[in-house]
Amino acid sequence: MNQQIESYLRLKQEESNLDISSLCGRLAEYSQIDASLYEKYNVRRGLRYGDGSGVAAGITRICSVHGYIIDEGIRTPIPGELIYRGYDINDLVENAEKEDRFVFEEVIHLLLFGQLPTEKELAECEHALSIRRELPPGFLVDSIMQSPSKNIMNKLSRSILSLYSYDENPDNTTLEDEMRIALSLIAKMPNLMNGAYQTKRHKFDNASMVMHQLRPEEKTAESILSLLRNDRNYTRKEAQLLDVMLALHAEHGGGNNSTFACRVATSSGTDPYAAYASAVNSLKGPRHGGANIKVIEMLDDIKAHVKNWEDEGEVADYLTKHLKREAGDRSGLIYGMGHAVYTLSDPRAVILKRKAFELAKGREIEAEFRLLDLIEKLTPELMVKVRGIDKTVCANVDMYSGLVYRMLGIPDDLFTPLFASARMVGWSAHRMEEILTGKRIIRPAYRTIAKGKTYIPLSERTED
Repeated sequence: MNQQIESYLRLKQEESNLDISSLCGRLAEYSQIDASLYEKYNVRRGLRYGDGSGVAAGITRICSVHGYIIDEGIRTPIPGELIYRGYDINDLVENAEKEDRFVFEEVIHLLLFGQLPTEKELAECEHALSIRRELPPGFLVDSIMQSPSKNIMNKLSRSILSLYSYDENPDNTTLEDEMRIALSLIAKMPNLMNGAYQTKRHKFDNASMVMHQLRPEEKTAESILSLLRNDRNYTRKEAQLLDVMLALHAEHGGGNNSTFACRVATSSGTDPYAAYASAVNSLKGPRHGGANIKVIEMLDDIKAHVKNWEDEGEVADYLTKHLKREAGDRSGLIYGMGHAVYTLSDPRAVILKRKAFELAKGREIEAEFRLLDLIEKLTPELMVKVRGIDKTVCANVDMYSGLVYRMLGIPDDLFTPLFASARMVGWSAHRMEEILTGKRIIRPAYRTIAKGKTYIPLSERTED
């Protein structure tokens, strides 16, 4: 074993012998593409048209995301709509509130099976999830604790791939097997997330691991809070707020990056575990699911540099510095503002903001929510003033989700993994729709602009 370690360390030292920096400099030179060429060749960068609308790549019956109408070429902003299988998300959330019950499991049934459940079907769905939450024997130790990761999303992806080895029919793509695997992963995601987080804390944060037994009677949101909290205590209002967040994040159309990644992988004929891992890897990116952490980082920066959080002038001055790349991470972005589809409003942000302010009222964290509210109010005006961008901009769901997680005592490390735990529902629905109706591998074209070159023998080549 010592010889293996010495050999490995020696090889690691030899890695520096190759001048990576110089070669990467050449790569940048040969790979850089002038942005004007996209217009010249009529290429829709990001699969979007010039007005920001997406290029149609498929047809779906699962979800509609609507934020504007185009009439005779004129784009008109409208209040955002999020429709699950024909049902407005506002109706789903508001009726669950009226009946003082949880909504996420109802959304799971709706998205997977296409219709709202009866009381009996909902109870069956909840039971089907409850009995699937347990991880396979030895999985926690062998697949999670043996190789901890600093990033929980990375570990979630690897854990999903590892579950392939515990499945007797992982490559069987009958609809029954697909549904079996989908329900299993939806149920297990919070448990995988918690195991990866506890292991990360122990390995990298020098903290104790706290592992609780699952409680079969708990709903998904209750189970998450129960697993994460040392004392396992939570209020019904806390669990219902998290439950609504899960429902809001469960699905967002086939064109969002991670769902499209899942559909692309699915179209190749790969197994469900590989397809879902692809979606997790996509969601990990800060331009997608990682955006809620960027909002929190921005909020912490503003809190540290603005003395009076209620002074509009002082807050506006510092936001101006953000837009001018003079503050924050120098990206020039106000995180949590703007969306590819929504214009006047993001219905998820509207619902979450209302629910969050209800629970935050009278608590210390209410001041932070009010600061976010002020940022939401000021940003559109500043975008015009600083950037000259006269575009309708609204807060997206990431504006408030991170702070809600903090209010619920959920660590920053788990913001995006919780998003993934909810979105597994949408990925599953879209994967099955792709299997049933896609029937072709997704293979868009890339136009090459490389010119032909004359081959040069190795002995005649010189460094530039």
